[in-house]
Amino acid sequence: MNGRRDPRVPLTTAAGLGAVAVVVALVTGGSAPVVTAVAGVVTGLLAAISLIMAASRVVPVHRRQPGAWRWMAAGSLTWLLGVGVRPVADGTPFVLTFADLLMLVGSVLLAIGCGMSVKPPAFTRGVIRQAADAYLGAASVFAVAWVAVLGPAFRKAEDTGAFFVALALPMVCLLATCAVTPAVAASRSGNRVVGLAGVGLLTAITAAELATALARLDGDTPPLAAGLVVPAMLLVLAVAPWVHEDRPVRPLPAALTAATPLVLVAAATLAATLYAIGNSRDAALVIVAASVVLVLLGRLFVLLVETAGMRRLVDVGEQQLRRLAENTGDVVLVCDPSGVIQEVGPGLETTYGYRPEDLACRPIFDYIHPEDVPAVQALLDRMTDEDDGPDHEGGSAQEGGTRISCRFRASDGTWRPTESVAARHVRDDDLVLVTIRDLSDQVALRNQVTHLTFHDGVTGLPNRAYFEERARDVLTRRGAGGTAVIFLDLDGFTSVNDSVGHASGDHLLGQAARRLRAAVRADDTLARWGGDEFAVLLEGGASGGTDAQTAIDLAERLVRAVSNEPFRVADRDIALTASVGVAFAEEDLPPGDLLRNADVAMSRAKELGGRRMEVFATHMHADVLRRLEIASDLQRALLENQFAIEYQPVVDLATSQVTAVEALVRWWRGSTFVPPEQFLGPAEDTGIIVPLSEWILREACREVAAWRASSWDIGLALNLSARQIMAPRFVETVAEALSESGLPASKLTLEVIEEMLVEDAGEMISRLSELRTLGVRLAIDDFGTGYASLAFLRQLPVDMIKIDPSFVSGLGRDDTLTLLTKTIVQLGNDLGLIVVAEGIERPEQLDLLRKMGCTRGQGYLVARPMTARGVDSLMPSTTLQNTA
Repeated sequence: MNGRRDPRVPLTTAAGLGAVAVVVALVTGGSAPVVTAVAGVVTGLLAAISLIMAASRVVPVHRRQPGAWRWMAAGSLTWLLGVGVRPVADGTPFVLTFADLLMLVGSVLLAIGCGMSVKPPAFTRGVIRQAADAYLGAASVFAVAWVAVLGPAFRKAEDTGAFFVALALPMVCLLATCAVTPAVAASRSGNRVVGLAGVGLLTAITAAELATALARLDGDTPPLAAGLVVPAMLLVLAVAPWVHEDRPVRPLPAALTAATPLVLVAAATLAATLYAIGNSRDAALVIVAASVVLVLLGRLFVLLVETAGMRRLVDVGEQQLRRLAENTGDVVLVCDPSGVIQEVGPGLETTYGYRPEDLACRPIFDYIHPEDVPAVQALLDRMTDEDDGPDHEGGSAQEGGTRISCRFRASDGTWRPTESVAARHVRDDDLVLVTIRDLSDQVALRNQVTHLTFHDGVTGLPNRAYFEERARDVLTRRGAGGTAVIFLDLDGFTSVNDSVGHASGDHLLGQAARRLRAAVRADDTLARWGGDEFAVLLEGGASGGTDAQTAIDLAERLVRAVSNEPFRVADRDIALTASVGVAFAEEDLPPGDLLRNADVAMSRAKELGGRRMEVFATHMHADVLRRLEIASDLQRALLENQFAIEYQPVVDLATSQVTAVEALVRWWRGSTFVPPEQFLGPAEDTGIIVPLSEWILREACREVAAWRASSWDIGLALNLSARQIMAPRFVETVAEALSESGLPASKLTLEVIEEMLVEDAGEMISRLSELRTLGVRLAIDDFGTGYASLAFLRQLPVDMIKIDPSFVSGLGRDDTLTLLTKTIVQLGNDLGLIVVAEGIERPEQLDLLRKMGCTRGQGYLVARPMTARGVDSLMPSTTLQNTA
């Protein structure tokens, strides 16, 4: 509900009831007081009921209205009681009867309700001033009435006291009317109809009671017309709560409401003057006039005090505003409408380097950036217009002023970003008060935050977020033609952080960034992708584009920039290589896929040994997806026991007896065999290699221990992964497997490849040394393929070396490989190590190895990998069948 009701029903009902009451009173022969009493009682009751119902049912415009309407309903009820008993009370010898007192109280209650029914203005006048204005209005109306009516009646009155007592009720009603009328007239309330109806009712009561008092003094009956005015207004009051004003309320001007008492005083003065010219002096009129003058003087004094207080408040407010601006570092300027600076506040020299006299009487536009001058000029023009138009671009309207951003020239010639607020001067509307706040620090901080958001703090290069956004922008604006992405990874960087610390690692990254920056073209985007990875965006388009060969040449140049010269870190030289991947944009290829393709190509280059460049091909992505699929299936395969172990025998080449078996893991995914080279890499990457290797260790130790229990002197060889060796409790796991199975530690040989020793030599050698103390034998697998084999033979006490199959394959066909193999065998024998040749597949290889003095061998010619049941057939009676 919004307070809106159709007024036709209550209006029709009210008019009907009032008319019926009057007609009934007239037809029955009632006198004027009786008719007035009946009409007053009926209409008063109707008004009271209507106000009470409206207060409980209608949603008011503001929360004061329900209470105000109840006050007015109480006043109507009290007034109708007085009207109802007046015909009886008029027979008493008293001038003021009990009915008059009830009507007096009812009038006061109505006045209170009228005052509460409207929303007060934001800034109300003081109580003394309101009371003074009410008295001035009432006294002025009384003076005019005295000249017109009351003076002659007073001269005819026999009892002066009775005359003034009879006028008490209408005068109180007049004073109440004058007290609430200005508030109702100046109200902005959306439903002030009730207030206006209440004022009209009070006016009617005042006029009716004045006519009744004069009739009583003359001994006559009050006229019927005067008695029916009040019931008519009561009917209006009954309808008023149900009427809603659809149009916005426009209150009377404040100046008009404030001047109304003075106008009434002027009218009363004129009437009194004319009256004094033609009549003798009247004591009552003189008293009223004197009281009016005294009240006017009192009001003038109060006005002077208020004005002085307001002036002090304005001065204090201006001083506080200036002090606040000074304390906040703002500069305050006072300009005329043309922009000429009239006054300069303190702080100008500290902030901008000017003295106040440097800017005085000079246009402010001389210090505003030329691009910002039109906006500032439009702002000043708007400030001087009476009707403000829409805000100009660059400025925003604020309460009490307009905010605008512009650049202000400092004394050193630099343009400082500022935020200014312009407002009319509090003392002179022809001047504009401009407060200028320097935003240099905020803008610098914002720029720094933006830089840090899109740049790497270690290398100073753009970061991944910037690179991705730039790639999207380039592909959107220029298309795929000539656009390529290069990803670069530093091989072996992890060991740098572990050996010399992260701070030195960051220093190395900074050196790498400078080398890469020098290698790329000026219009290419080089960024640090994250960790030890970098990315380069080669943009096509206006610069002539980037053909495939240009991108490949740049990729190779980046590899050389990293690999050709060692980095100087922590007083030592560290040699690193780089793996680089290149991907070219295609039509309708999303930017994210282009970056992914370059990353896949880089990973492929790293898998192939590093220090190389790879160009993305579609099959690379398929390989990655296949590896991800395998990695996701490995965990389930381990839980479902899909893995099996096969054993490849190692034989004594002199006696052809099986001396050991090498445990090899096999994966049957359902009925499909997955080659080890396809799942061992993903298992290492995902960490599943650790539980898988532990299972292989325990199962193989148990199987070999069972063979040894059959009086077969056989040993076990296992390959170790780097992740397995570095896993927590690895040494304890090996000891537990030996203890549970009963396999002697000396019959377990653990094999490592040279690459594992090179990548993390310190920690790796420490872990292997702990195994050596358990009695476990150690072997270097693929011996001869690394560049540090001999060095590690000195650091790590090993028992066995295994010649890589690449050497054995060339025996009898390649003199160089034959010589190298012979050298390795001779080296191992001289060092007292067991030498095992891997990959024996031809009889001539076997003969040459025997002649060289190699003691052990394995390969397809010796025996293929087999299950545990197949190993059972290789008991000590089994000999090597030499087909040579």
